Amino acid sequence: MVGYISNVILFTFTVQQGGMTNTRLGKIHVPPATLFIIPNTFQMIMLAVYDQFIVPFLRRRTGYVGGLTHLQRIGIGFASMLLASVIAAIVERKRKEAVVQMSLFWLAPQVVLLGVSDVTSFTGLLEFFNSEAPRGMKSIATALFWCVLGVASLMATLLVEIVNWATRHGHQGGWLEGTSLDNSHLDLFYWVVAIVALLGFFNYMYWAKKYVYQHNPRIVETSADRDSL
Repeated sequence: MVGYISNVILFTFTVQQGGMTNTRLGKIHVPPATLFIIPNTFQMIMLAVYDQFIVPFLRRRTGYVGGLTHLQRIGIGFASMLLASVIAAIVERKRKEAVVQMSLFWLAPQVVLLGVSDVTSFTGLLEFFNSEAPRGMKSIATALFWCVLGVASLMATLLVEIVNWATRHGHQGGWLEGTSLDNSHLDLFYWVVAIVALLGFFNYMYWAKKYVYQHNPRIVETSADRDSL
């Protein structure tokens, strides 16, 4: 759940960041919320490419039916969220220091990485629950998936409150309590989010390495196995 905190926070504050940028594309005004068309489009394209090309290639290399195990895909998603948090912090600092208003599309890299995390971690987690849960608990496993995301959203809200409380001094508000993002410290908060994402990633890697699959995902011989025969 800790690993998904950064995903929730980035989706929320990226829209606010977009509102402080130059949202014009030529003569067209682009609403900041439409940035999320980018990850949605990326997800549709990536899922098709992944199923048709990447999975067969990885299957021949790794021997796993899905190319990668469910836990490996989830780990890639967490790494993408961590990288997105770091990029968001750097872009926000550049935005505040820029003399000329930054273009909205500077936010595209962090949004694309969020799309990568959705394609890998969300689908990986859902498939993990469905494949590893006992037959009579499939529906409960699906509910657990949504519970994880819901609890992560609550933890994200709690993190915002804790940071504001910790950085509030007298009449000076916390990092995220400014009248606008120009008067706030969203860039510093993103670094806090990146640290939380890093801790979540290490915690996940520790437990993922200890997990033993109930159903063996490696049912295809690798090229190395065939060569040894």
